[in-house]
Amino acid sequence: MTGVLEGFGVITVVIAVGFVLAHLGVVTLDYQWMLSRLVFFVGSPALLFSVLSEVDVAGALSQALVANAVSVAVVAAVALGLARWRWRHRWADATLAALCAGYVNAGNLGLPIAIYVLGDASAVAGALLLQLLVIAPLAFVVLDQSASGERTTVLAVLSRPFRNPLTVGAVVGVVVAVSGVSVPRWVADPIDLLAGIAIPGMLIAFGISLRLGPKPGASGAGGQVAVLSALKLVLQPLVAYLVGRFALGLDGSALLAVVVVAGLPTAQNVFVTAVRYDRAVPVVRDVVFATTVLSFVTILAIAALLA
Repeated sequence: MTGVLEGFGVITVVIAVGFVLAHLGVVTLDYQWMLSRLVFFVGSPALLFSVLSEVDVAGALSQALVANAVSVAVVAAVALGLARWRWRHRWADATLAALCAGYVNAGNLGLPIAIYVLGDASAVAGALLLQLLVIAPLAFVVLDQSASGERTTVLAVLSRPFRNPLTVGAVVGVVVAVSGVSVPRWVADPIDLLAGIAIPGMLIAFGISLRLGPKPGASGAGGQVAVLSALKLVLQPLVAYLVGRFALGLDGSALLAVVVVAGLPTAQNVFVTAVRYDRAVPVVRDVVFATTVLSFVTILAIAALLA
């Protein structure tokens, strides 16, 4: 438990640096945008490659991937059902509700938490690959069809994940790990150096957004926001725990990693997607904000119970 608190302490200090810089007017939201893009296109792909190219992929992903997939499927199904038949949303809005409930922030917060709290960045690898290669493409099929009224081509669906730099970095890293290829130092050293900007960059950008970003409560749909937040922060980690503990027989650090990853907040990418398609933007923004703030409490609670 001490290690967990120390890990969160490191993360909190770096986030606070971004918050203070924004509060003092040293940086603006433009800096957050620049940092986020730098991390998205350079730092995070390099970090994912560095981490995944050196792990035992089969051992790292198999059971964690199963637990994560089941937890996502359960909460997404519940959110989709509520959105369609209780809240009477269209399929596009219902799809975004499902993403709010199950699409974890494995990049911006997941990687720092995995490294500084769990001590293993590969703990989020399964969630990242599942989201980038399966969940996101399926969601975009629904959203694209809703926006255009036309069917999306198979080629567009299959190629979409590989237009994402995070996917490219993760997939290339996995290929290197599986093949056993030795990466030359003149290639590995620059990649490792670029990977070093990922975590401080994403945490400082997050701190800036907490100070200058949208404040909660603008959606006027507090009930929906509360339900989706509960699905994300309570039901998803609970399902992950039940599957990991009783179906897969996990315990100790392996079980902790699975449940912590499931307890991560809703990814900011979901908000970006809502803005892009102009669907359910206020609700998605409030869910992302609420789960991000509250996730520190839930993850500390998970660590206290399982660490």
